[in-house]
Amino acid sequence: MLVPAMPEAYRDASRPIDERVEDLCARMTLDEKLAQLGCAWSSELVEDERFSESRARRVLRHGIGQITRIGGGSGLRPAGSAAFANAIQRFLARETRLGIPALVHEESLAGFTARDATQFPQAIGLAATWEPALVEAVARVIREQLLAVGARQTLAPVLDVSRDPRWGRAEETYGEDPYLVGRMGVAYVRGIQGDDLARGVAATGKHFLGYGLSEGGLNHAPAHIGPRELRDVFARPFAEVIAQASLASVMNAYNEVDGLPCGGSAAILDDLLRGELGFEGVVVADYFSVALLESFHAVAADKGEAAQRALEAGIDVELPRLDCYGEPLRRRIEAGALPEALVDRSLRRVLRLKFALGLFECATVDAERAPEVFDTAEQRALARRVARASIVLLKNAGGLLPLERGVARLAVIGPAADDARLLQGDYHYPTHLEMMYRPAEGADAIAPRPDEEETFRPGPWFVPSVTLLQGIRAAVSEASEVRAAPGCGVTGDARQGFAEALEAARWAEVAVVAVGGRSGLTPECTSGEFRDAARLGLTGVQQELVEAVVATGTPTVVVLVNGRPLALPWIAEHVPAVLEAWTPGEEGGSAVADVLFGAADPGGRLPVSLPREVGQVPVYYNHKSGGGRSQMLGDYSDLPVQPLFPFGHGLSYTRFEYGGLSVHPERTPPDRPVQVEVEVRNAGQRAGDEVVQLYVRDVVASVTRPVKQLVGFARVGLAPGETRWVRFTLHPSQLAFHDAALRLVVEPGEVRVLVGASSADVRAEASFAIEGELRVLRPGGIVPTRVEIG
Repeated sequence: MLVPAMPEAYRDASRPIDERVEDLCARMTLDEKLAQLGCAWSSELVEDERFSESRARRVLRHGIGQITRIGGGSGLRPAGSAAFANAIQRFLARETRLGIPALVHEESLAGFTARDATQFPQAIGLAATWEPALVEAVARVIREQLLAVGARQTLAPVLDVSRDPRWGRAEETYGEDPYLVGRMGVAYVRGIQGDDLARGVAATGKHFLGYGLSEGGLNHAPAHIGPRELRDVFARPFAEVIAQASLASVMNAYNEVDGLPCGGSAAILDDLLRGELGFEGVVVADYFSVALLESFHAVAADKGEAAQRALEAGIDVELPRLDCYGEPLRRRIEAGALPEALVDRSLRRVLRLKFALGLFECATVDAERAPEVFDTAEQRALARRVARASIVLLKNAGGLLPLERGVARLAVIGPAADDARLLQGDYHYPTHLEMMYRPAEGADAIAPRPDEEETFRPGPWFVPSVTLLQGIRAAVSEASEVRAAPGCGVTGDARQGFAEALEAARWAEVAVVAVGGRSGLTPECTSGEFRDAARLGLTGVQQELVEAVVATGTPTVVVLVNGRPLALPWIAEHVPAVLEAWTPGEEGGSAVADVLFGAADPGGRLPVSLPREVGQVPVYYNHKSGGGRSQMLGDYSDLPVQPLFPFGHGLSYTRFEYGGLSVHPERTPPDRPVQVEVEVRNAGQRAGDEVVQLYVRDVVASVTRPVKQLVGFARVGLAPGETRWVRFTLHPSQLAFHDAALRLVVEPGEVRVLVGASSADVRAEASFAIEGELRVLRPGGIVPTRVEIG
């Protein structure tokens, strides 16, 4: 009698994941193991505009850990992207010895970086909403679209605390404050991963660590950060997201900290990330960072040594392709330079994630249905809502805004007025793909290609987008007349368009001037990855254009469409109304028009401090006691030390009053929360949103502490005359810091409570005391502030 063969244990979904992992590990050759620690470019598997089995037999012969960016590296539409991913998975299942599925990863910083995907505001704009629920809603849309095409890991969110706007990637972050970054990061990861990874997408927190305060604001440059600040500021958001959202993956930073390149430092990736922060997931290499240990940091003599150093440090997967972790690493293992057990350590983590995602049970998707969840009417409505919520009203002298819909003559001027490309940040689609289809030299825009049905060529193909001019024309009354003139480009010194722009300004009752930057990764861009800047003003002759329009005497509104936080003291002083619109995505024009004409209140608040001049940088609100001023007279000899606009700043079309602040109890042990309650009243004539911000100050501590730190916030909508209360349940662990012995502690002592409309606009103050013994915590023991609104 024949006994049917039992299936391999790793294929049995009823078994525990760890048992399946061990069974599969035991069956694998060294080449198969190394393949799981690597990746293949999706383009390596393409020939004649289709999946190539012959190429797959060469590239995937031992299997593969990951596939790099199908959507983010091609012009495939959702159905084609899903079909291509299916072809890869079917090949691996049928043509490789063990049939291990690949993990397809993509980018999704501000929307899935793929053709036809919904493009939301850039991350700094998401942070400006101060509304984590909106960020989670955005992430749920991204998850739905990624799942539809078979992508199960995304290289987002960016959890860097950004302290230098010269750095081109500042726009990819949630700003300068670790608490705000942490709350937005938790919301994003919960939206992406969902309640169960088997129905979710693995999020990747990046970049670990200290990337947002680099030498000179330069990309990849060293970060001069001490071990205490590294933990209390830069690791804090990672600790929150790991503890509160079960972050599945982390990506290393390119920079070094105190001589240790992050991609090759066990102290950073193993001792700190895994040991102190308790991370248990997969660490993936930022693109090429393993090889950079040799070619950039010069801490490895060759690729084999670079691979060994990265593997020992805790890099589990080399991206974007199998290079150092391939033949160079295999040679070192065979030579006895490092044990195969180190490979197994990372392999177990990789396989555990694949099992948790359910890839072994179902790696393919229904390609024909994929387009159903791409850029739907509901998703576009969300994109508009989020963009609207992100807009910050920096100044509104004389109540120039909101404008009347029936304005008779309106001039819309500036290079950002009618250019959909400028609504995008460096990780939007197709901006990110400009590396593959560079514009003509000196060009400010790239014309979209015809809307072809299916192709691997990357484009450009823009999702339908609403420019500012289009949004304004849709918002004004039928009797209104709108004239448009770009005036100049984002870069360059051409002024030929000035005459037309100034003629329109003189003719108009109001001039709206849209200026800013071009975010992206190519040399003609002014911000974004690789595009750091020594100056923080407007590029080209845009400043001259604004000054010339203001000189006409026509009331002027400046709309800033840019990713980089800029220093614009002349505009702040001389222009009546200034809106910060960031890079707002596909519905940006509609959102700005909603705010300009009062259909929405400008409820966004700054997630960064805007400096007066670049010489102030770094300038941030939560500087240490003894910092933030020049001793003993305070200011610079030629400039105030205060930023031009402070962290948390943003105006409304109405007026809010605060009152009734209470803190209960007034004394608490270090493990018991206090309740901070305040009343907020809309004292104006229009409905509006206020962002109530809760700060604390540790009056006396054993090491220097910030003069204030954000520990809670709530965005509250109020009708005219309406009063609501906001209650914060504040746990003393929010005041935890690393003491002289680098222990994370909560010390007894007086705590000052400050509630207000920005870091510089405190409306009410109170105190409470932490009593009892010093308490030592793990980073995961910091309790988030709970908010109730009534």
